[in-house]
Amino acid sequence: MLRSALHDVLFSNCCPLIPLHLKIEQLRHQLDTQYERYNRPEFIQNDPIQIPHRFTLRQDVEISALFAALLAWGQRPTIINKVNELMRRMDDAPHQFITQHHDEDLKGLLGFCHRTFCDTDLLYFVHFLRHWYEQHDSLETAFLVGHTQRERLENFHTTFFSLPDAPSRTRKHVATPARKSACKRVNMYLRWLVRRDNHGVDFGLWTQLSMADLIMPIDLHVERQARPLGLLTRKLVDWQAAEELTANLRLLDPMDPVKYDFALFGAGVDRGSL
Repeated sequence: MLRSALHDVLFSNCCPLIPLHLKIEQLRHQLDTQYERYNRPEFIQNDPIQIPHRFTLRQDVEISALFAALLAWGQRPTIINKVNELMRRMDDAPHQFITQHHDEDLKGLLGFCHRTFCDTDLLYFVHFLRHWYEQHDSLETAFLVGHTQRERLENFHTTFFSLPDAPSRTRKHVATPARKSACKRVNMYLRWLVRRDNHGVDFGLWTQLSMADLIMPIDLHVERQARPLGLLTRKLVDWQAAEELTANLRLLDPMDPVKYDFALFGAGVDRGSL
């Protein structure tokens, strides 16, 4: 059973006479304030989520968001430039390109590389996505197998690499809890597609997954903000750490815990402190 570090920190604060529910309320107010500060359309222009916001077709949003999330390594301007390059190579119509391309068209993808994700990996992604969209209308159904979010992500990874010609080198580009990964990029992708609010940043396109089940994406910015607040104590940033952080955030908002990604990530990028 997860042990809430938040409980320990709240009781060890300098005001021990304040009831626990009031301390939780203070932290909720603190994070909600930052959530409102960063969850606004202005956030889009400097974040990789701007890529899927260029599209209106549901499948274009899903596909462009998948690449924008899974290629989110390094500085955000570099990520945005590389994914924009990739979209141009797909004629800025990723679903049409993936489902209707001829072998000759794939030559336009050769030479693409971002960090360790190169054309071999890209060609398999295109191959799998064509196979999937020939049988399904949405990528959402690939994430529905399993009773827990851990099981769903593990099954997605298995499904994604189920084709017989899946390169072994490409498997590292889709994280899975089975390898103890925190799955930051996959969890971010799901936040984008599943979360629904009236702020205009996340899409809320997928309705069969519950916002309450989502797991927090953890990167260095989120980690640095979460630890001083007592939201994260596990030393390793792995799947258990992601579950611990999410469990503590559910104390603040059980229906939408990952909304606090805006608060923790935003403050971290601005090099502030909550």
